[in-house]
Amino acid sequence: MSKALQKRALPSKEQSLFKELLTLYETRQLKKGLKTAEQILKKVPDHGETLCMKGLILTNMAGRKDEGVELVKKGVRLDLTSHIVWHVFGLVQKADKNYEEALKSYTQALRFDKDNMNLLRDSAQLQTHLRLYESLVDTRHAILKLRPNQRQNWVALALAHHLNGNPQEARMVLEHYQRSLKNVPDYDIEHSETLIYYVNILEEIGELSEALSVLDSSAKSRSIVDRTSILQIRARILTKQSVPEADEAWRSLIEHNPDCYESFRGYFTYLGISLDESNPEAVTKLEEFVVQLPRASAPPRLQLNVASGDQFKKLVEKYIVKRLEKGIPSLFADLKALYVDKEKQQTIEGIVEALREEYAAASTLPASSDANLEPTTYLWTLYYLAQHYSYLSQPDKALSVLDISLQHTPTLPELHMCKARVLKRAGDYLGAARCQNDARLLDGQDRFLNTKFGKYLLRAGMVDEANSIFGLFTKKDAPSPAADLEDMQSLLFLLNEADAYRRNGKLNLALKKYIAVKKVFDDFEDDQFDFHGYNLRKFTINIYIKLLKWEDQLRSHPGYVKAAIEASKIFVAVSDDASIVSSLTSTSKMSDAEKKALKKAKKAAQKVQEDKKATQATNENKDPELIVPKDEDPDGLKLIGSPDALEQASKLLHPLTTLAPKNIDVWIAIYDVAIRRKKLLQAVGALSRAAALNPDHPELHLRLVDVKQRASSFPQAPPPPIGPVFTEAIAKFIPDDLSLETFNSQYLQKHSTDSHTVLAAAKALHKLNLPLADVENTAFTLFSPDVRLDVPTALSTVDFLASLKSSRLDEFRAQCQTTFPLSTVFKPSAELAPLREQVMLGSAPEPATEDTTP
Repeated sequence: MSKALQKRALPSKEQSLFKELLTLYETRQLKKGLKTAEQILKKVPDHGETLCMKGLILTNMAGRKDEGVELVKKGVRLDLTSHIVWHVFGLVQKADKNYEEALKSYTQALRFDKDNMNLLRDSAQLQTHLRLYESLVDTRHAILKLRPNQRQNWVALALAHHLNGNPQEARMVLEHYQRSLKNVPDYDIEHSETLIYYVNILEEIGELSEALSVLDSSAKSRSIVDRTSILQIRARILTKQSVPEADEAWRSLIEHNPDCYESFRGYFTYLGISLDESNPEAVTKLEEFVVQLPRASAPPRLQLNVASGDQFKKLVEKYIVKRLEKGIPSLFADLKALYVDKEKQQTIEGIVEALREEYAAASTLPASSDANLEPTTYLWTLYYLAQHYSYLSQPDKALSVLDISLQHTPTLPELHMCKARVLKRAGDYLGAARCQNDARLLDGQDRFLNTKFGKYLLRAGMVDEANSIFGLFTKKDAPSPAADLEDMQSLLFLLNEADAYRRNGKLNLALKKYIAVKKVFDDFEDDQFDFHGYNLRKFTINIYIKLLKWEDQLRSHPGYVKAAIEASKIFVAVSDDASIVSSLTSTSKMSDAEKKALKKAKKAAQKVQEDKKATQATNENKDPELIVPKDEDPDGLKLIGSPDALEQASKLLHPLTTLAPKNIDVWIAIYDVAIRRKKLLQAVGALSRAAALNPDHPELHLRLVDVKQRASSFPQAPPPPIGPVFTEAIAKFIPDDLSLETFNSQYLQKHSTDSHTVLAAAKALHKLNLPLADVENTAFTLFSPDVRLDVPTALSTVDFLASLKSSRLDEFRAQCQTTFPLSTVFKPSAELAPLREQVMLGSAPEPATEDTTP
């Protein structure tokens, strides 16, 4: 017997206890398992496997994780040739989501026990998670050799080949698997999913005839039970074969679901007819479906995309009248995509205005004069017009129509919500929140209305009030509504609250929320781990492949993109001005109301902990790891003051280089971080990518001025090979013989009617250290008649002038108020206080009694 085996060997009694220990851990009887481990260690204190098992148990117990990890490491050192210690070490690393290291530990364990199914199965899941598909194929081969009678092992091997880019091998495995099947019952869902996967593989490798044959025979024999998939795949394959039967296949799919736009688009693609531009042939063809499927909404709506002129007017009038009479609130959302065509937009406006006059006249006549006209038809016509004028940036007209609507029916929440949207676009965030409160008060139990009101409160900067509204429907035992919503991964809440804190100047709390969004996406990525095994057990192969593709593109989600960009801006601001952190620290003292809220939250959290401890005491077999981890940085001050701010920003933005390459804001943010990290080639590379997307973008113009200025201020040129490439790249943007003042002036002249350009030019003047008067004069050109100024740009300019401590700031605010008379965002703080109080009171004529029961 080798020394390693002698060291690992236990006396017979302890050996029995060790087997019992393994069983206790598997059944989650952790306290009993801990006592058993300690009993073994009293007799054999240096037994590595027992030390590892004790450490594994401790890592699952509250507050003892670090102690457990140290024990596991000690156990590994004591017995490097045991598969158990490496397996345990891998479990601990996997629990910490350190998947690369966990896979290394499993690989070590397999060296000493190559036929261990648990190790092989866990290794396969880790390899899939890490996208190590070549290694995955080998692991799946090993599993299949050990368990050839399990159906999922065959499918798993085929899937591994497919993911590794070898669908031919996947086909061969599936065919071998099908030949081994016997007595498969009808309507077997697992077998059906496998056959659909097999057909998809055949289609992918170009075996269209065989794929169609398998599909048809399996459908007739009831082996494939998903009728929708049968119709979709059949139509797709026949289209690729360019055979006449494809026409019937697409028609069958359309009849199966006549409201699926994708089916119509697939059919018309087969016919070679475009549905994205005016096309009389498409209108005629769609008319056949309108007649054939009178209850379907897709054909008449698609007709509006391809019709034009008088034909469009006739079709859209019929479409609008039918839906106004039915009282469909979402009609404007349905039609606004047509507004990209100015002519269609004017046609729709003329039709609805004519209908308004007609319905208004009819509504004043006795009820018996027009029995076919519903009283609500006139109301929904007004509602459509209000949305129409609001969308066209005509708030006065929209509010005028809404006043008539509210006199007609003051108890319709949609009207108050529409008014809130109009005021929001006009710059009156407080008035918008007040109107949204009016809608909420009409139905206090409606979660949507309450959530919408909370969102408007956040936009108005009223964070505490918003949390109180959200708290109506969050868990009552949660530390706070915000904590519960963060736990529920509400991106809407996190992003809007972060924006609210940023506008209120609380950059530390804003950054904390943006990073919370990043953590949500980290959780999404980690959550897929459990599905690597689950989907194979349940044979949901086709949706699993879609899951993997979706996960590969996960951080292209707009929520992550926005959070990463905004968080990087804060990190960059702190890097440029360290005094921001000290000022935030000095102003982070809580008000009395905040202290009361925090005290209440602490009491609630303490009660939760006590309840959980009581639960643990009554059932020791339950997992003790139930205590919510303590937030060590509740105000986000440690986060915003971290010394590696730029490195954190770089990590946030890195995935977006491949997942959001067409977003110019991403490349601007990457430049801001890279140039401060002295990554010169990365910085000019980001500018090149941004210039390829939009060479006249205002933020890009500012960065070009910045990079030229930085290059000229270097004490000495960067060394080769970086230096020459960097200098040459800048010369492509701004020629050496062109001064930055002239470059900025030319840019402003070229885009003098664009408000964003004017603001960028003013910022560039400040960057070039020109007199403050010149900067102010450029900013005031925003009020020129030919400049298209909007509220967000005006607000950004106010913030810019405030940062310069401009003496003309109040004058600029006053002119903004004149330009946007409905807005409140430019008013002084003293005038805003009473408006804030009015928000929570509301102004609905007869509000219903609010019932806050969830």
